[in-house]
This record gives sequence, structure tokens and C-alpha cells, in this order.
Amino acid sequence: MSSTKRGMALPIKPPFLPMEAKSVAEIPTGPNWQYEPKWDGFRCVAFRDGDSVELQSKAGQSLTRYFPELATALGKLKADKFVLDGEIIVLVGEKLSFDDLLQRIHPAASRVAKLSKETPAQFVLFDLLVDAKGESLVGQTLEQRRGKLEAFATQNLRGNSTFLLSPATDDIKVAREWLKTMRGQLDGLIAKPLDAPYSPGERAMQKIKNLRTVDCVVGGFRYGAKTKVVGSLLLGLYDNEGVLHHVGFTSSIDAASRPALTRKLEALIQPPGFTGRAPGGPSRWSSERSTEWQPLRPELVVEVRYDHFTSGRFRHGTKLVRWRPDKSPQQCRMDQVEVRTKSPLALLRKSA
Repeated sequence: MSSTKRGMALPIKPPFLPMEAKSVAEIPTGPNWQYEPKWDGFRCVAFRDGDSVELQSKAGQSLTRYFPELATALGKLKADKFVLDGEIIVLVGEKLSFDDLLQRIHPAASRVAKLSKETPAQFVLFDLLVDAKGESLVGQTLEQRRGKLEAFATQNLRGNSTFLLSPATDDIKVAREWLKTMRGQLDGLIAKPLDAPYSPGERAMQKIKNLRTVDCVVGGFRYGAKTKVVGSLLLGLYDNEGVLHHVGFTSSIDAASRPALTRKLEALIQPPGFTGRAPGGPSRWSSERSTEWQPLRPELVVEVRYDHFTSGRFRHGTKLVRWRPDKSPQQCRMDQVEVRTKSPLALLRKSA
């Protein structure tokens, strides 16, 4: 089975920019909305035209070589012509693991092949853009496309664990329950207008994230690029044994306050900063200079806003809300963010 895009005669061909979502603070309500979980993975548009299979990222880049098991599975489906929009995920046990998913983006083919067997990816489907007859559906409404996606899944995916149909609901109570009970597993919610066509490259959907706040110890800091002024604060939380772990950073510091803050931080420099997990070393995405950091005595506490905490750290950079001189560093514990949540597998099983 070929995994190249050459020779595709589909009405939609890569590169094809998928429809995106804009962030909103509240879940939109009304009879014209469909709600879906916001899956914590890699957005992917999958193309098949006969023997040609291609996986494409949100940015239009090829993902095919990184997920050979998905390309093979797509090539074996009964339908030999289609374009699907969805999310690539990796489940470890019954939980989503973005860390294991990231490991798949590796330059060595041997490493990719090994991981494709040890931690195989799955494809969560939420839209059908070209049907099995090779006809484009992008001009049809979401309500029409969803019906055809469910029919496609019934005819082609039943009993195939590689593919999962994302659940969808028009019940706002159900959507709010997903957001509440699967915090830390789902990345939020996506709201889509039922009467709208598919709009490639446009932010025609809405996304609602779980934005929360947490108090953290400032265990270190980094200087800004080519400057001796603070660029970011390194955040820590204590575990049950009193060990301080690095959990992320915040760089949303007011420019006018940076010089005075730098002097305050420099007066607190003292190893080790973190007594557990420490900030990582250089990687493919960072220079040696960008990973240098200064350890601090654990005296300062900040409140930060975050959207996602997984595998012991904040997924993205956090937003500084305020300093907390009233808070003891020892009160900044991991149990602020480590909450019991339901597995998203329950949702996927219901939609199968």
C-alpha cells in the first residue's frame, strides 16, 4: 500500500488546511450547536484514493511516516476513496498520553517502527469531507456530514479498534458534564454550528478550555534572550513527601516590572531550586542557551492560570495572575491539580 499523495484524484488533496476553532470563554447555547470533546492529540486529515494514503497535520505537513500503523489500517478499509478529519491519539491504559504521542515525531524510522508496535496510535474521527463515492461534502451542513460520517463508520469501521468515532451531542448538560468529569483528560470542548458548511482554514468553530488557577512556588527563573532581565519564572509544586517538582513556566510578566523583579530574584539565587524533577536540558526545539536557568530559594509564590495539566506538568505556558505573599510555599502542593477524572474511553465506547 503506497503512502504517498501522488496520483490522487480526490476533489480535496493535500495540502488542505482543516477548519479550526477560536477560543471563547463560555459554551455557546441554543438549538443550533453540536458539542464534541476536544481531544488531546494531533489534528489529522486522512486521505485515501485507491492505493494512495496520506496523513496530513493541521499545518499541512505530512504525518504519514510517523504513524505507519494508521496508514496501513486506512489502506485496508473497505472504502477505497475518502477524506476524514480527526485527531490522532495514544492511549496508555485508559488515559490519553500526549507524551507518548510526542515520541512518535522522531527522525529515525527504526524508532518510529518500534513505537508503532509498543504504543500504537488510534484515530478519532469527527468529520467526513469526501465520501466513499469520491464526492466532496465540504459544502454540506455539519448535520448532513455527521449523518454520513456515522454511516461511513458503520459500514467501514465496526470492530476495528484503530478507529474511534468521536461522540457528539446537542445537549448542553451533557457537554458540561464532559467538561467537568474529564478534566485533565480532555483538552476542553468544541462547539460547531449544525447548519454551517465546512470552512477550510477558517476559525469557524468555537473551543472552550478548562481554565483554572493554581498557586505555585517559584523554584527558578530564566533570563530573556540576549539580556540579563528575567524572561520566565519556573514553577514548582510539592508532592506528598515534600519534594519540589518543576511543573512548568510563566513568561507573562509585565515589561515595566521586569528590572525590579530581576533584582529580587537574583537575591534569592541558591541551588538546588527544585529537589525533584528539574527543568530539562537542550532538545531539538531549544538551544543550550535557552535551557540555562537560575535556581532559587523556595520563598516566592505566584498564582497562575492554566488550561491543561498532564504527566506532572502544565502542557502550555501559564498566565501570571498575581503574586501570593500571603501563601506559604509549603501550601503549594500537587493535589491542587491532580484530580480524579473519568477515562475518555467511556465516551468513545458509547459512540462506537
